[in-house]
Amino acid sequence: MELVNSISNNKIIKIIIFALIGSILLTISAKIKIPFYPVPMTMQTFIVLFLGISFGYKVGVLSVVFYLIEGIMGLPVFSNSPEKGIGLAYFVGPTMGYLIGFIFACLIAGIFTYDKNHILNFLKIIIATSVIYILGILWLGNLIGWDKPILEFGVYPFLYAELFKILLLTALVNKIIKIRKYI
Repeated sequence: MELVNSISNNKIIKIIIFALIGSILLTISAKIKIPFYPVPMTMQTFIVLFLGISFGYKVGVLSVVFYLIEGIMGLPVFSNSPEKGIGLAYFVGPTMGYLIGFIFACLIAGIFTYDKNHILNFLKIIIATSVIYILGILWLGNLIGWDKPILEFGVYPFLYAELFKILLLTALVNKIIKIRKYI
C-alpha cells in the first residue's frame, strides 16, 4: 500500500512540475514579441497547442489553467499586462475570450492523435486554433458590440502569424508528441 501511495504521489508531483513548466513557457511566449505583419506576433497560441500535443490534454490544460490563475491573481503573465500585473481586470478585458479559448484549444490539440499524415495533422491543428478565435470573437463582439468590425480587430491581423505557427507545429508534431512518454 505504501508503495502505491509513493508511486501516486510521485506521479502527482511530476504532473504539477510539468504543468508549472508549461505555465512558465506560456508566460515567456506571451512576453516575447516578434516583428510580423500587420501586428507583432507572440508565440502564445503555438505554446498552447504545443502543450496539448506534447504534454497530453490533462497536463496541457492544467498548464493553461495555472497560467490563467497566475494572471487573475495579478502576476504579470499576460501578453500586454504591466509589470505589476492587473489581475482580474485584465482577464475580463477584450482578450478574455481568447484566453478561455486557450483551455479548449489545448484540450482539443491534446485529444487528437497525430501520425505521419501532415495534411490531417495540419487540419487538426487548424481546428484547435480556430477554437481560440471563435471564443475570442464571441467575447469581443459582446464586449465592444457587434456593429464594430470584429473580424478586422480580432482575426484578420493575426492570420499570417497563425498560419506560420500552424505550419511550424505541423512540421514538428511527430517530434514533440514524444515528450508525452516522460509525463
